[in-house]
Amino acid sequence: MTVSSAPRFVPFDNFEQFHSALRAQLAQDIDALFDYAQLPNPLVDACRYVMTGQGKGVRPLLVASAFASIRAVSINATNNSSIEAGGINNNDELANLDSVLHDQVQYDMCRRAALAVELLHTYSLVHDDLPCMDDDELRRGQPTAHIVFNEATALLAGDVLQTLAFEVLTAEIPTFAPFDSLIASQLLAIFAPRARRMVAGQMLDINAEANSNISQADLESIHRDKTGALIEAAVLMGGICAQATAPQRIALQDCAQHIGLAFQVQDDILDVTTSTDALGKPAGSDEKLDKSTYVKLMGVDAAQHYAQSLFDGGRAAITRELGDGTNDSMGEGINENTESYALLELIEWLWARKK
Repeated sequence: MTVSSAPRFVPFDNFEQFHSALRAQLAQDIDALFDYAQLPNPLVDACRYVMTGQGKGVRPLLVASAFASIRAVSINATNNSSIEAGGINNNDELANLDSVLHDQVQYDMCRRAALAVELLHTYSLVHDDLPCMDDDELRRGQPTAHIVFNEATALLAGDVLQTLAFEVLTAEIPTFAPFDSLIASQLLAIFAPRARRMVAGQMLDINAEANSNISQADLESIHRDKTGALIEAAVLMGGICAQATAPQRIALQDCAQHIGLAFQVQDDILDVTTSTDALGKPAGSDEKLDKSTYVKLMGVDAAQHYAQSLFDGGRAAITRELGDGTNDSMGEGINENTESYALLELIEWLWARKK
């Protein structure tokens, strides 16, 4: 195999470095994927255009952060066990080689998962922007695909990005280690139904337009699918690549469900409080389309408090299971404070976002 030359985003040291390394890895993997796919023009140009825009990269960040957090706990537990058993046997070169190869396969499966969720998310944005949907002309700070190319090319670009999102989990791309069939099957089992839920949630969101009687429970039901399903998939897929235990997966899902709703509430708030230039997409579009939003339902201040409570719930789910450095919920703890956890720092970054 040919090992990627991008800086590894694990182990986690600080969020800025982690984010930068992930973006570098993702950019390299996007190039490698399109070289592999050999799409015709202008389809490949449209795909590269939408995949290399200045997006936040939240979903691949969720994959990588979950992977790094679970991996840190696992490594700490292994080190503690070795110490208790009398130390690590550094003479066992074969065991060390197996460990290095295993680590590379896990890391590359995480790369595949991060790329998969970004492909699926971007396809959904391309289709959302089409004239038959939201009819938007700006996305990620640049003209939308159907404006730069044409509507047919944009439609097909979205279609092929969706199919590549699944193909990349097992594709024989030279810059990736061979895929792990057990991990890949688990990823697909998580990814596919949540991709379907995302589309169903979009339909429910359209159905709710101009509905003045929608309740908070109805709104949350829509957004647990439209926005939350892919966020849930991203977090769980990262955990699976790091071989999370069953209790850890439960904690990751609980965290992701809180973050998924919080992210949508934030989007509704930013749509009315932030400019188009800052957002990189048209501000006020929810009002233009008469969408049902948390701001319309409860007002800006109450929506902000609600978003904060949801982020707090996501943070609590992680600290309960992974430990917080003072409460040794994992037996030995990981001997770090909460700021060292990738997922917890990502939650703080999401809470502070302005676009």
